[in-house]
Amino acid sequence: MDFASTCAVVTGGESGIGKACALALGRAHASVALTWFEDEAAAAAVIAEINAAGGKAIARQADVSSEADVEALFTAAEAVFGPVRMLINSAGLNMTGIPFQDMSLAQFDRVLRADLHGPFLTCRRLVRGLERNEGGARIVNISSIHERAPRAGGADYDSAKGGLAQLTTTLALELAPRGIAVNAVAPGMILTPMNQSALDDPGELERKAAAIPWGRAGRPEEVADLVLYLLSPAADYITGATVVIDGALSLTVAQGA
Repeated sequence: MDFASTCAVVTGGESGIGKACALALGRAHASVALTWFEDEAAAAAVIAEINAAGGKAIARQADVSSEADVEALFTAAEAVFGPVRMLINSAGLNMTGIPFQDMSLAQFDRVLRADLHGPFLTCRRLVRGLERNEGGARIVNISSIHERAPRAGGADYDSAKGGLAQLTTTLALELAPRGIAVNAVAPGMILTPMNQSALDDPGELERKAAAIPWGRAGRPEEVADLVLYLLSPAADYITGATVVIDGALSLTVAQGA
């Protein structure tokens, strides 16, 4: 795949799935604008790797739930690379594990602002930025199998991802006449910092992998490959879809009893 002369914004591009997507886009010759929230050094390392591969990239610190930060991100990307035509929403927070009755409104709101408000703001800004630039665009939201498969202690995360699923389909319907495809990817267990405890503990990793029919956890690079396909001309007729990538983990509901 070759995305030369195309500007892509990747939120959460300093680690995990976002990092894998930013690197894959850089290797495919896209111009990449990625965000980081806390780890500037990690973002700089991603930029250096993209540059070493012959790509072009910039990084900006951004809280994707901040309208001002999102505006500054897109303005910077457009100033350097031109109109943004690809967007990967990967920035977000994981579930806390706090029981519903003990969860504060502030905690619930914190996750929704990162995982749902953020994609709303970035998608809206991309579309507004293309009002005078025809030619279509591609958006991929990184969701989760937990948009449909709930977990106890995940009222914050599961609600946010369920909302993201509906945001994806609604935007796909609205934006199809403009040639803007909006899809989502729903990973299961992927070996990123969100699963750091399993990365650090071989026993935990083995136990969790045993629950996955495919027999292992996924790699962020596998998710990035799927994202790049959805961004490519080969996926031109796909919009409003959520593609699950989980080794059949989400199919194990109601098994064994």
